[in-house]
Amino acid sequence: MNSTEQKLLQAVDNLAEDMIAFSARLVAEPSTLGNEASALQVMEDELTRLGWSPQRVEIDPQALAAHPGFAPVPWDYEGRHNVVAVRPADGESGKSALFNGHLDVVSPEPLGRWDRDPYEPLIKDGWLYGRGAGDMKAGVAAMTYALKAVEAAGFGLAAPVTIEAVIEEECSGNGALACRAAGFDAEAVLIPEPFGPTILTSQVGVCWFKVSLGGVPKHVLETHSGVNAIEKCYVLIAALRELEAELNAQPHPAFGINPHPANFNLGIISGGDWPSTVPAMAEFHCRQGFMPGTEFSEIEARIEGTIARAAAADPWLADNPPVVEFYGFRSQGHQVPPDLPAFALLSQCQQDLAGEPAGIFESTATTDLRSFVHYGRGQATCFGPVAESIHAENERVNIDSVIHTARAYALFLARWCGLLE
Repeated sequence: MNSTEQKLLQAVDNLAEDMIAFSARLVAEPSTLGNEASALQVMEDELTRLGWSPQRVEIDPQALAAHPGFAPVPWDYEGRHNVVAVRPADGESGKSALFNGHLDVVSPEPLGRWDRDPYEPLIKDGWLYGRGAGDMKAGVAAMTYALKAVEAAGFGLAAPVTIEAVIEEECSGNGALACRAAGFDAEAVLIPEPFGPTILTSQVGVCWFKVSLGGVPKHVLETHSGVNAIEKCYVLIAALRELEAELNAQPHPAFGINPHPANFNLGIISGGDWPSTVPAMAEFHCRQGFMPGTEFSEIEARIEGTIARAAAADPWLADNPPVVEFYGFRSQGHQVPPDLPAFALLSQCQQDLAGEPAGIFESTATTDLRSFVHYGRGQATCFGPVAESIHAENERVNIDSVIHTARAYALFLARWCGLLE
């Protein structure tokens, strides 16, 4: 690295304390689904303080309804938005970049499994603890301060850079999609998901759905004359497990030696209303992964067919068929070449910083890459900090890895966008 790049990296290091403090302020905001406003305000205030002009991008379900990437959901978008800031170019010779990060987090329940309040950030032994610390508020801080380091070092950029903080990455992808539909895009897109210093080249498709069914209520005196709706779920869940096995039966080249990338998860189940009454209603909510190259309509049909066949084999369900509803994620998977120019450059930045190139990562989950790979013009991947226990208790992110991510991003901006002195 030349002296100019060394100066830039020193600027990142000088901002490290501010970066981690910003991470902690974001973690302190409980930004679960529908409650993202306070975290978005922290983000908006920070972008303003750093000298940029953030704008709010709303999610308009009516405007997005015809978009092939839009995921219908049963909740409301009133008063909810994303935050975006574009730093204009100081020249015209470089290539544009966009950093995307999500501020929504999953529930921290059950709280009893945590060692402390999940929204009380704690720095201990080189780690930042708290819900969303890894997934992915520290990454949002890293991408923000990577751009700020360019200015702090006294440089300009020969191409525009966009900072995008979105919601609903954890459930629909509609936040990033709304920004994409609003025109925000770039020739390279980097997302600091907590997968470490790796280049994500593949990810599965994901869909969410709910199955609802009824039974016949009876007092426990007459249990055997009733129909237990909860127990009727069992046969349907077993059939969905068989579908999962079918989806994983043929290895997919996108996932190397991974024998089971298309994971099924029974995430929510509820039913009944009294311990001594045979339950007359039940529902369960699921997530099913599927392979790149598979259309959502295809996996939708397979799930519906699986439920229908299982119901037809049960005398009660055959006459009282369950209802399948798809909501939230309906995201296609993807596979892209690992040697795309932006990927190669990012890997070289990792090589120069750490002495070894970035690894290749194939994700059995989905990310907001879907909006950019399928509907954008740029080369998009994930590269981020190292985190542990995301979606679980005592979530934490390694602080050195957050700073390293910011250093890699700053170096990438210098080489991709072009520094102007």
